[in-house]
Amino acid sequence: MRRIALIVAASAAAALVITQAEAADLPAFPRAGLVSQDAPLRGAPRDTASLQAQLGRGEALEIRGERGDHWQVWDYRRERGGWLRKGQVLLVPRAHADGGASAELLSQLRLARQQVGTEGLGLGLAAAFVQVATPAEMGGPGGAEALDAMGRLAERIADRASMPSAKPNEGQLAMQLDVAARYGLKFEQADAEDGRVQVCYDGEVFRRLLVTQATPEQRVRAALALTRADCLNPRATVREQEARDAWRQQVLAQVDAATLAPHWKNRLLMRRASVAASLAFAQARRGTAGEVAPALGDFAAIAPAELTEDDQPAYNEAAMRVNAARWLGTSVTARDFGSLALTLQPGADGERCVELKEAGKPAARRCSFGQVALASATLNREGRALALAVQPLDGWRELWVFQKAPGRGGGWRIDVMPPAPARPGLGVAEFAGWVPGGAQMLVAREFRAEGRYRRSFEVVTLANLVTERQSGEPALLGAFQRWSDPAWRGGSPMRR
Repeated sequence: MRRIALIVAASAAAALVITQAEAADLPAFPRAGLVSQDAPLRGAPRDTASLQAQLGRGEALEIRGERGDHWQVWDYRRERGGWLRKGQVLLVPRAHADGGASAELLSQLRLARQQVGTEGLGLGLAAAFVQVATPAEMGGPGGAEALDAMGRLAERIADRASMPSAKPNEGQLAMQLDVAARYGLKFEQADAEDGRVQVCYDGEVFRRLLVTQATPEQRVRAALALTRADCLNPRATVREQEARDAWRQQVLAQVDAATLAPHWKNRLLMRRASVAASLAFAQARRGTAGEVAPALGDFAAIAPAELTEDDQPAYNEAAMRVNAARWLGTSVTARDFGSLALTLQPGADGERCVELKEAGKPAARRCSFGQVALASATLNREGRALALAVQPLDGWRELWVFQKAPGRGGGWRIDVMPPAPARPGLGVAEFAGWVPGGAQMLVAREFRAEGRYRRSFEVVTLANLVTERQSGEPALLGAFQRWSDPAWRGGSPMRR
């Protein structure tokens, strides 16, 4: 296997330090070293000497000599020499034909990746392993482990930089980002829905990992890292979004779910379900039949008993995306309810228009650029209210409610119930049943928008669509126990 020049990882400076030091004929110097803790580079072997530079943990140096408790070092990146205390430098072992150096580096890397704050040092150790490992070692389990560690460390730095209180230009975080950049790691930024800046690693190491002899767990970690929803470009065009989701689906397909532990299998299935639902919506929006069966199948295969506490947000996201898309692919263009009939007609500029006719005469009409699912339409027993599912955006489904005004000659109106009174994010508002008497209906809502998550089951007054009673569990509402729709109970992911 071809050496990956730090496969994206080792910068020219680090490579120069390590290769020059190991090629030297001198018995002791020069040697390659890594800064083991944030430390000042001094102009002399004294703690009171002038400050030359502030070095971050994980930076690569060349050790050229020693005096007392200090190493004399050279920083190729800054083109500056100086002195560091020996306790602040980790010596990189010399390469040996028996592979002892790479085994030692791998052991040190395993220790560093477990500790918070040592991400820079871990990246330096991984880069050193890439430099000293043989092609056979890089193509084997050791190389896969080093790449996996490098990617995970980069993700940890990115996640720390994404916290609301993070200051990427100050302190230890700034040093970690700088060290990562020196090893060739690239980070991107996106605007999160809660207003903060989401920092993401671009994933090049994970792409390399997927073509090595990685373990199933390493492969699924790489695939999940490459397909994170919070790292997608929110400004991508419709065509770019569909191409991106198709690529994400291909990446996830490279992992065999049957080889995974139950909790990793759940995580893979949740991501596959979410991506398949988004891709189905993109296909439907383009005018082809959106195939939602893969999303429903993957979601149904999730084992809830094996979900960890950390998996719950991803499980909720998968449920909302799949639920929002579950009516896609139904090609119904007309529904007949006796004296009432619904038809789907093309509108202006690509809109889809729903027309309600009563006794053959137009009674109400509403248009949308979203996906209108006539197959979801349901009429109450009194024949004066009708519910319809409409998906205007990926992961966001509304409930349209048709109502007839009281009186013999009352007209029809159409109201829209969104998942939440917020800027669209992820969410579903869906019909859950009719309450006898024609005055109430059951509605289930779940959403994550503007940094909030909520799931509720509601008894709604039809006259004004005001919620009378609600609960976080349908079993706590008598109306849901008595009047919830059997099709909703059997088919909605919100009943998970």
